[in-house]
Amino acid sequence: MDARTLTPRYSVSPQISVEDVPAIAAAGFTTVICNRPDAEVPPSHQAAALRAAVEAAGLTFHELPLTHQTMTAENVARQRELYENATGPVLAYCASGTRCSVVWSLGQAGDLGVDTIMHVTQEAGYDLSGLRPTLDALAQNKA
Repeated sequence: MDARTLTPRYSVSPQISVEDVPAIAAAGFTTVICNRPDAEVPPSHQAAALRAAVEAAGLTFHELPLTHQTMTAENVARQRELYENATGPVLAYCASGTRCSVVWSLGQAGDLGVDTIMHVTQEAGYDLSGLRPTLDALAQNKA
């Protein structure tokens, strides 16, 4: 597991495996969000296998597969709802952690400054500079 913290309650990670679940639980995460579509991974890494392991460890598991086509306002709001309603720290994963960072950033535009979002994601190892115009526009619309 390569968890990268964006906020005290929201971290992102590249693809996790069933073998990572004990470390995820030991790290204090209470919720895992899968943002990776099953079509991208073999059965051993698909949501059902991870859900079984995560829930067996006593954690909550949510599935919200995201692609460029499904990165909609509704899914951005759903992701935010999932992590805001979690009982503790959340680990969201996808292929590299980028989608999880993008969906978080889109959900924070207008609440956090765009510079803050860019800094937080850059510190976590994600260059989302190409997303800045979209974040600026979202922040303007919320103002």
